[in-house]
Amino acid sequence: MALLEVRQLKVHFPGRGGWFESRTQPVKAVDGVGFRIEEGQTYGLVGESGSGKTTTGRAIIGLNALTSGSVTFQGQELTLGKRGGKLNFRRDIQMIFQDPYSSLNPKKRLLDIVAEPLRNFERLSPLEEKQRVRELLERVGLSPDSIYKYPHEFSGGQRQRIGIARAIALKPKLIIADEPVSALDLSVQAQVLNFLREIQEEMKLSFLLISHDLGIIRHMCDRIGIMYKGRFVEQGTTEDLFERPQHIYTKRLLSAIPVMDPAKREEQLRFREAVNSEYKEAYERYFDHDGLAYPLKPISATHEVAAPEKG
Repeated sequence: MALLEVRQLKVHFPGRGGWFESRTQPVKAVDGVGFRIEEGQTYGLVGESGSGKTTTGRAIIGLNALTSGSVTFQGQELTLGKRGGKLNFRRDIQMIFQDPYSSLNPKKRLLDIVAEPLRNFERLSPLEEKQRVRELLERVGLSPDSIYKYPHEFSGGQRQRIGIARAIALKPKLIIADEPVSALDLSVQAQVLNFLREIQEEMKLSFLLISHDLGIIRHMCDRIGIMYKGRFVEQGTTEDLFERPQHIYTKRLLSAIPVMDPAKREEQLRFREAVNSEYKEAYERYFDHDGLAYPLKPISATHEVAAPEKG
């Protein structure tokens, strides 16, 4: 049984008012995606801005309402009004947000920020709570004596570690990490990512990693789903998607990766030119008349690609 299973997830938002307050068509931010995350696995959700990847993560944790579909966690369905009696999911699924500063209340001290989930689910004395927060800060590489400091007194990388401390406070089983290092300097990104891998191994965590950075996704993930306009265009293992990409959108993302090695730049340039040519000449093979991806079809035991019913 998968730790998390998402089936035909749809999140549609009402269209904006136009002339005379008429409504436009609803915005299909997420339109029928599905995937599984096994225990201890990292699943990467990839796509450009507006692809629906962040909306998917927020819907799983309950921050966006679902239009239809289901989210099952440890065999229990969490969707369509069924979350109320299953409060355990709120401690077992936690989220790390993109901006390590805006996600922390600037008016609160670290003690209150990190202790917030503990106060919601555990009855600790003030002394016990303070000790737990100290231990969590030390676990993420911050001084236990900084519990009375405020977020603005820390660097970006340190603030993200504060967010991680808060996320692991309840010893969750799944962490949804939404662009967890995109706001950080490159030199700090590697430190935070390596730390996430350390705590994953130590705590037997699973991750849903949301990112537009394919380098990070390749480094961190076991399986990957590529999103475009609210739908999956391709899904498979990391090896499947990086070594045997099938969909033109996946190929375009891969062709845009900067190549540092001068010996490989010419090969990457040829790949990019071939992909651009294929995109122009065979667009209808990959997208329907509305410019949306077709349903996924399996091409191996681990690999799926969006393709029309015929062809």
